[in-house]
Amino acid sequence: MSAIRKMGRREFLARTGAAAAGLVLSVPLRQALAAAPARLEPNAFLSVGEGGDVDVWVARSEMGQGVRTALPMIVADELGVDLGRVRVREALADPCYGQMMTVGSTSVRNGWEPLRKAGATAREMLVAAAAARWRVPAGACRAERGEVLGPGGRRTPFGELVSRASRLPVPADPPLRDPATFRLVGRPLHRLDSAEKLTGRAVFGIDVVRPGMLYGAVARAPAWGAKVASFDGARALEVPGVRGVHPVSTGVAVVASSTWAAFRGREALQVSWDEGPNAGLDSAEIHRSLETGLMSPTGTARKDGAGAAALEGAARRIEAVYELPFLAHAPLEPMNCTAEVRRGSAEIWAPTQGPQQLQEAVARALGLEAREVVVHTTLLGGGFGRRANPDFAVEAAEVARAAGAPVKVTWDREDDLAHDRFRPVSLHRLAGGLDAQGRVVAWAHRVAAPSILMQALGRPSFAPGGPPDVVSGAHDPPYAFPALEVDYALVETAVPVWYWRSVYPSQTAFANECFVDELAAAAGRDPLELRLELLAHDPRMAAVVRLAAQRSGWGAPLPAGRGRGMACHLDVGTRVAEVAEVSVADGVVRVLRVVAAVDCGLCVNPDIAAGQIEGGIVFGLSAALKGEITVERGRVRERSFDDYPLLRLDEAPSVEVHFVESAAPPAGLGEPGVPPIAPAVANAVFAATGVRARRLPLRLRER
Repeated sequence: MSAIRKMGRREFLARTGAAAAGLVLSVPLRQALAAAPARLEPNAFLSVGEGGDVDVWVARSEMGQGVRTALPMIVADELGVDLGRVRVREALADPCYGQMMTVGSTSVRNGWEPLRKAGATAREMLVAAAAARWRVPAGACRAERGEVLGPGGRRTPFGELVSRASRLPVPADPPLRDPATFRLVGRPLHRLDSAEKLTGRAVFGIDVVRPGMLYGAVARAPAWGAKVASFDGARALEVPGVRGVHPVSTGVAVVASSTWAAFRGREALQVSWDEGPNAGLDSAEIHRSLETGLMSPTGTARKDGAGAAALEGAARRIEAVYELPFLAHAPLEPMNCTAEVRRGSAEIWAPTQGPQQLQEAVARALGLEAREVVVHTTLLGGGFGRRANPDFAVEAAEVARAAGAPVKVTWDREDDLAHDRFRPVSLHRLAGGLDAQGRVVAWAHRVAAPSILMQALGRPSFAPGGPPDVVSGAHDPPYAFPALEVDYALVETAVPVWYWRSVYPSQTAFANECFVDELAAAAGRDPLELRLELLAHDPRMAAVVRLAAQRSGWGAPLPAGRGRGMACHLDVGTRVAEVAEVSVADGVVRVLRVVAAVDCGLCVNPDIAAGQIEGGIVFGLSAALKGEITVERGRVRERSFDDYPLLRLDEAPSVEVHFVESAAPPAGLGEPGVPPIAPAVANAVFAATGVRARRLPLRLRER
């Protein structure tokens, strides 16, 4: 962006009430742009130039999920321009874009209406400009493929209308196109950033280079709550390339002329630590606190009908306890951030999921105003929620301030695992009642887990006055039970916990869906039949379950040692059912095939949508079969992919994704593929072996 344009957008939009909608362009801003080539900029998301070029600002982070293609598709379709004319721009952190946090599968579902309105606003202004030129009613004109078409075969390219259109009033509520007329939305178009990634031109956080930049590594506290007692940097300064040693809030930083030199300098540091009150913490102690929580619930989140009391009158009562471990995010691009701190300002280049939160956190740490911190969001080599926390950027800013130069701070894999913020550990006790005909008459679910919001904000609710975050997915299961009671125990822990792809539903769905199968087995019923009975109130979910069963060959015979298992889940507006087919030989579980059926409303780009579900399945399989973070002496035991392995290519199953056509607005896709896969696999293992797996990572025998 030119200096004039950058200043105009940031200053004007930040000062006006456009922050929420981002859909206002004022006369002062147009005047500020008068010296530049004419452009039509009716809102913060869109700009049309006199050459017919279209810039779309993407205010969400691209971490492989495809938002730099899907979001521009929405704008371009409403505007009436081919996607090949669109240049994608990454938005700077700014309130004019509303909420920029890329979490909770919100990018498309929250951006759908505002981005359609952004494109429609520009389209209506261009149509009005053409109608005025031709002296015809605007209703007699339409925009298609970068031109305005009018009566008598008239047609004018957008670029020729920009100057006139930019002087027109901005419509407050432009009409939106009929979805039946979309030319782009709904088509499996190629990703716009593929060429850059394939040729190595794409810039991830770890690729950033600044003039005069140094490289940093930080010796961080070995145990949670530990502090530096003393340090000696003399030996570190003897390492070739090391330029300085600086204390920061997270430990001691070494800055050098290369990342390698910074790592070597860190190895040479002599640091004495006060390990604090958590030095004796271990996994066994945490497990005991969860068991205590199951015995003493904090409160009740939901009670329908007679609740747990209905269990007393059931013909048969079934109980089970499920256990899930801490999990790391482990993105393949390790945590990194480049920071440059000047007097009265700072500039950050970061692979972040939350540029505005990062901006505010860095400003607080440096004693600046948020507007004095410029945040450039790079591509992310994986995020999964980890990069929504700004801790890594605050640390980099502190290092840069101490060094007096731009610094790129890079974490190695050991840093990344040891100092992650983990998906919470949890225990789940479920009880169900069956009547004499094998129907479910009561369901009770108790969750014992640390609350992310309690640890981060001092409050456990995920909505004002709502239930605690720990019961997400348990409080709102997809099934309708005659009697339902959900309660919880909030278990505090010194282990830092944070949002992990699909968060609590990755745990509660495992317990829910495994237990539905246990009830089906106890009643002598097919798990598919029982699910459909419990889903009579939700025909959309029932249709998804039927589709997954049909496409997977549910009920067809399998060889000995093989089995199929099913699970479903409703999250962020999307209904997903998955059927896993596994083989078990010599105690080794191999997932051979996964069939997923999905109702996510309208698919903006079906190819990207399928990739989201496929990626969620593989991500969830890594956790289900391999993932576990354990604690010893107040620290993480796992330090690399040797002891925290990921699913490898030769272990990945065949995955099929089938979508239910829907006219509903787009729902979320980044997370819903994750929760059903672990229970589907566990249920398939039972079908193959008769052994229940109630603990993850999946084991064929109880502890």
